[in-house]
Amino acid sequence: MPSASPSGVDRRVFLTSLLGASAAVAGLSGCAGRSAAADTAAAATAPLAAKVPAGTSLKIASYLGQQQLQFKLAKLPKLPFTVSSWLNIGAGPDVINAFRAKSLDLANNAGIPPIQAHFQGFAAKIVAIDITRKPNYLFATKPGSDIHTVADFKGKKLAFSQGQAQGVVLLRALKKAGVSYDEVRLVPLTSNQFLTALQSGQVDVAPLANTQVPAYLQQYGAKGARTITTDVVDLLNLLWAPQAVLDDPAKAAAIAAYIPAWAKGQVWQWEHPDVWNEEFYVKTQNLTLAQARGITRLANKPLFPPTWDEAIKWEQETADLLAEGGFVKKTDVSSLFDHRFEGLAAKAVPEEYRK
Repeated sequence: MPSASPSGVDRRVFLTSLLGASAAVAGLSGCAGRSAAADTAAAATAPLAAKVPAGTSLKIASYLGQQQLQFKLAKLPKLPFTVSSWLNIGAGPDVINAFRAKSLDLANNAGIPPIQAHFQGFAAKIVAIDITRKPNYLFATKPGSDIHTVADFKGKKLAFSQGQAQGVVLLRALKKAGVSYDEVRLVPLTSNQFLTALQSGQVDVAPLANTQVPAYLQQYGAKGARTITTDVVDLLNLLWAPQAVLDDPAKAAAIAAYIPAWAKGQVWQWEHPDVWNEEFYVKTQNLTLAQARGITRLANKPLFPPTWDEAIKWEQETADLLAEGGFVKKTDVSSLFDHRFEGLAAKAVPEEYRK
């Protein structure tokens, strides 16, 4: 597991160097493929096909099997294309690697992975937006900690994932509390390492998903672990896909057909919490019904905006925040959105779920 990085400028160099090699490779391949990219530019901006061509398939991310279960329980109509594989993958860095390996066509993430992919030189775009109004993450402390507020983070080791939602939630919380990056030690990890890092004392604090908190506190609450609640949210829950996938008219049409089902599945889950608690959290995640209900109470009502103005503004603020810390280069995020898909999710759901 990586050790804590140094502070100040050296820390930023350390973090950005983690991705330098892959960015360089991407840059070389990008130069070689410019003429090919020009040839497919028309396909990437052409109107979406009204019908998915026969034989089309997609490889779609479904972390912990949630998507298939959601579709099954909601009894949604059969998709007009083949899902050749549902990949149990959720963390942004893992998704980007799968995109690069061409083993994944479409993924569900927060706002920061598309920014990170762009920084690495990998072309991908956002195709659907769900707005998150309530926090999805709590800050958890290691057992025996004396930390009670974000202000207490000064001088502490904080789990930090540059390419995931947890990373931007941490940065936003620090900024709101007036704590500078140089007053803390950011330990570069991926979110699937956070729990182990907390348990071992490698870090003092880590942002945990609401779904992880009940089990963590059950195990370590009596040993002095606690959570710190803030009002910091990660606004975007989104679908995104590699540009190469979107350049394929058949796959683009399949994605357009998938988005309404994705939106309807989330609405169904929101409207049937008792069924979801039992079928997902209890039966597949081995949580108690009380723990499941605790998670559901913190859930966000799905909201699908007909236009993406707010989402683009939020994404730009996030990119600027990362650039201020020296984690990525300053960039205009407008190129990260494929507006051919704008509004498809909103049209698929009742009025109360349209932002």
